[in-house]
Amino acid sequence: MISLYTAPTPNGWKASVALEEMQLDYKAHTIDLRKGEQKQDWFVSLNPNARIPVITDHDNADLTLFESGAIMLYLAEKTGQFLPSEPSKRYQVLQWLMFQVGGVGPMMGQANVFYRYMDETIPRAITRYQNECRRLFEVLDKHLADHEYLVDDYSIADMANWCWVRTYKWSGVSMDGLEHLRRWKNSIEARPLARKGVEVPHKIIPEAVEKAGKTLI
Repeated sequence: MISLYTAPTPNGWKASVALEEMQLDYKAHTIDLRKGEQKQDWFVSLNPNARIPVITDHDNADLTLFESGAIMLYLAEKTGQFLPSEPSKRYQVLQWLMFQVGGVGPMMGQANVFYRYMDETIPRAITRYQNECRRLFEVLDKHLADHEYLVDDYSIADMANWCWVRTYKWSGVSMDGLEHLRRWKNSIEARPLARKGVEVPHKIIPEAVEKAGKTLI
């Protein structure tokens, strides 16, 4: 059994999508970010960086891991799924995983902050981050023109990037003209376990999010 401590954010979804796709036995525990539960001592003892997600693998000496990319890599190695064993393909998957961890996630996160959350509107910051998100989307789109998935078969790299790309509207980033990226996004959305993963710890209703004017994603 694995304990997952999470919230409905793209990084949180990366862990739950992987757990669902790998069909692992786990229990999700909701961390209320709005109430600052991630900063409570008990949670900081699990993750000194006070961020979700975190997993504890009770079948492996209660091993506790934070950082969504590390969690996905661990789960892939634990199950032997969604990560090629052949070295060249393995490292290609890891490079696209790092592309999300170091690029797509941070840039979309900053776009969200300046476009959605800041009390002060700073147009230059909004433009800067939305443009960088669009540039990264174009990198993905160009690559996917010749690939069904990022590296041959569906992998943890696809899961990780999809969990962020799917929220493009919230970041105010256009996907117009990116037909290959949209095809790839839609193909993953058609996977039942991927869809189930992004409803953990609970399903976000877009209409309610828009009405409230903010969201956890």
